[in-house]
Amino acid sequence: QVQLVESGGGLVQAGDSLRLSCAASGRTFSNRAMGWFRQAPGKEREFVAAITWSGGSTYYTDSVKGRFTISRDNIKNTVYLQMNNLKPEDTAIYYCAARRPLTIPTSNSDQYEYWGQGTQVTVSP
Repeated sequence: QVQLVESGGGLVQAGDSLRLSCAASGRTFSNRAMGWFRQAPGKEREFVAAITWSGGSTYYTDSVKGRFTISRDNIKNTVYLQMNNLKPEDTAIYYCAARRPLTIPTSNSDQYEYWGQGTQVTVSP
């Protein structure tokens, strides 16, 4: 089992920044690709960003490219999502997720093995 706990969400204004954290515990974290997803009210969960187990490669959905940055610290067993220039359309519950060991990142949520409980991000106009 891998336990994932997100933190760092909150209520901000458009143009502000937030940094989300996802702390992992349990089984090995450092050999797992990690992803961030989000779900807005009335919408399906969507891919935001992902990172390889080494941190050497990152992937983003088009709407956040240039504004969001995913990173990880395998010593602290934590993955981060730095969100800059936030927009009202970024309002959602943000979830981190872990893939099976030694697999590549993917935007397909069905291929992630473990999920956190989510953290709310609300961006006011």
